[in-house]
Amino acid sequence: MRAFLVLAICFFSTPLLAEQQIKISEAQIENLGIKLGKLLPIKSVPLLDAPAKVSIPPANEYFVSTSYAGLVSQINASIGDEVVKGQFLATVKSAEWLTLQQHHLSSINDLQLAKADYVRDQQLYKEGVIADRRWLKTKTSYNVFMAHFNETRQLLEISGVSEKDIKVLEKTRKLSSQLNVVAPISGVILERNIMAGERVDALAPLFRVANLDTLWLDISVPQQHISQVRLGDQVVIEGLGTTAHIFLLGRNVDVQNQTVLVRAEITDTQGNVRLGQTVNVKISQNSEKSLFKVPNSAVAQSSGVTYLFIRTKDGFTAQPIKVIGREANDSIISGDLSSRSEVAVKGAVALKANLLGLGGDE
Repeated sequence: MRAFLVLAICFFSTPLLAEQQIKISEAQIENLGIKLGKLLPIKSVPLLDAPAKVSIPPANEYFVSTSYAGLVSQINASIGDEVVKGQFLATVKSAEWLTLQQHHLSSINDLQLAKADYVRDQQLYKEGVIADRRWLKTKTSYNVFMAHFNETRQLLEISGVSEKDIKVLEKTRKLSSQLNVVAPISGVILERNIMAGERVDALAPLFRVANLDTLWLDISVPQQHISQVRLGDQVVIEGLGTTAHIFLLGRNVDVQNQTVLVRAEITDTQGNVRLGQTVNVKISQNSEKSLFKVPNSAVAQSSGVTYLFIRTKDGFTAQPIKVIGREANDSIISGDLSSRSEVAVKGAVALKANLLGLGGDE
């Protein structure tokens, strides 16, 4: 009797061999409640989940200000408005702005007089009428006034005046106390820091404008897992399906939470992702191997061997596989498999029992 028990234990604990056949009829398949499904080919392996915050590239964000103090006379944009480059955001009345225009017009007058002297003395010098010293003095004077003209013009450009408006000023010679504040880029108004009738200082931030076509995900990855993450890995935002790709791996660890900054770029937000939003993400990695996704219920295990039951003409084959990763309801697997194969996605326990000789003839 003892010898029989030892023999039985050895039989039932023997690992499954590769591609063992299970002969079973259609009636038995139906009676055992076995359901068939297809292998879903995939190209990436899930690595880990992590929290992330949506941020914006610094190059896509601007604080709008004026170079001169003044009084806000009009506001044409508010938080949330979409604006285009060059669009008027506000108007500021400034005495300093008047002074700058006057200086530029004066530099034009001075340059015109210097140019007239330059042209006249150049001709006289060629004819030998004037001395070298006078010609040199005239050229020097002309260059000085030209430099002054370029300086005042560049000051206008720095103040945010468009090339078109500068040319209008130079042509009409008409001064204006109103300085137009314009959008430096096309984007969305994120902040407005002024009110009509308020006095503002020079270079004070009036608006914050951002182009939201491209956003970043600042992901906090536990430092013990950072070695698994690679540049180019795909990131998916849970609940939204929005994808991004990792382009930066941090070189330092946050001392407070022992995480490493991993940054991914989102190029197609579709309006689902918003700046400052906190989200959970899944990081996955492309694999050169053929990978498949199957329900967890399709995966069986015995004595350290993991396998699927592949449908055959006469029943099923127990096909050994390797589990690469797991999700909530599915397993990522690799092995000698074909996407055309049908597998038992339900009832694998009954097939396992049948294979080990624990089931009946039903």
